[in-house]
Amino acid sequence: MGSIDEQILRSAKEVAVKFIETGRVSPAAFPETFKAIYSAIEETVKGPSEPPVPSSDAEGGSDSA
Repeated sequence: MGSIDEQILRSAKEVAVKFIETGRVSPAAFPETFKAIYSAIEETVKGPSEPPVPSSDAEGGSDSA
Protein backbone atom coordinates (compact mmCIF):
# COMPACT_ATOMS: atom_id res chain seq x y z
CA MET A 1 0.00 0.00 0.00
CA GLY A 2 1.43 3.36 -0.99
CA SER A 3 1.96 6.28 1.32
CA ILE A 4 -0.96 8.21 -0.18
CA ASP A 5 -3.29 5.23 0.23
CA GLU A 6 -2.23 4.85 3.87
CA GLN A 7 -2.91 8.52 4.53
CA ILE A 8 -6.33 8.25 2.87
CA LEU A 9 -7.16 5.20 4.98
CA ARG A 10 -6.01 6.91 8.18
CA SER A 11 -7.97 10.08 7.39
CA ALA A 12 -11.14 8.16 6.55
CA LYS A 13 -10.84 6.24 9.82
CA GLU A 14 -10.40 9.44 11.83
CA VAL A 15 -13.43 11.07 10.20
CA ALA A 16 -15.61 7.97 10.70
CA VAL A 17 -14.58 7.64 14.36
CA LYS A 18 -15.31 11.33 14.95
CA PHE A 19 -18.77 10.93 13.39
CA ILE A 20 -19.46 7.97 15.68
CA GLU A 21 -18.20 9.88 18.76
CA THR A 22 -20.44 12.85 18.00
CA GLY A 23 -23.47 10.65 17.36
CA ARG A 24 -23.81 11.51 13.68
CA VAL A 25 -23.27 7.87 12.66
CA SER A 26 -24.22 4.72 14.53
CA PRO A 27 -21.69 1.89 14.79
CA ALA A 28 -24.16 -0.28 12.84
CA ALA A 29 -23.91 2.09 9.87
CA PHE A 30 -20.11 2.10 9.97
CA PRO A 31 -19.45 -0.11 6.87
CA GLU A 32 -21.51 2.01 4.48
CA THR A 33 -20.40 5.28 6.02
CA PHE A 34 -16.72 4.33 5.98
CA LYS A 35 -16.90 3.41 2.27
CA ALA A 36 -18.52 6.74 1.46
CA ILE A 37 -15.99 8.71 3.50
CA TYR A 38 -13.04 6.79 2.03
CA SER A 39 -14.31 7.30 -1.53
CA ALA A 40 -14.85 11.02 -0.96
CA ILE A 41 -11.35 11.52 0.44
CA GLU A 42 -9.76 9.35 -2.25
CA GLU A 43 -11.53 11.27 -5.03
CA THR A 44 -10.49 14.57 -3.48
CA VAL A 45 -6.84 13.51 -3.24
CA LYS A 46 -6.46 11.53 -6.46
CA GLY A 47 -9.17 13.09 -8.60
CA PRO A 48 -12.09 11.27 -10.23
CA SER A 49 -11.29 7.78 -11.50
CA GLU A 50 -13.10 8.45 -14.78
CA PRO A 51 -14.02 11.65 -16.60
CA PRO A 52 -17.50 13.00 -15.87
CA VAL A 53 -20.16 12.28 -18.47
CA PRO A 54 -22.11 15.38 -19.53
CA SER A 55 -25.76 15.23 -18.55
CA SER A 56 -28.49 15.57 -21.18
CA ASP A 57 -30.21 18.07 -18.85
CA ALA A 58 -27.20 20.41 -18.94
CA GLU A 59 -28.84 22.58 -21.58
CA GLY A 60 -32.04 22.97 -19.54
CA GLY A 61 -34.35 22.55 -22.54
CA SER A 62 -36.97 20.37 -20.79
CA ASP A 63 -38.02 22.89 -18.14
CA SER A 64 -41.74 23.68 -18.26
CA ALA A 65 -43.15 26.55 -16.24
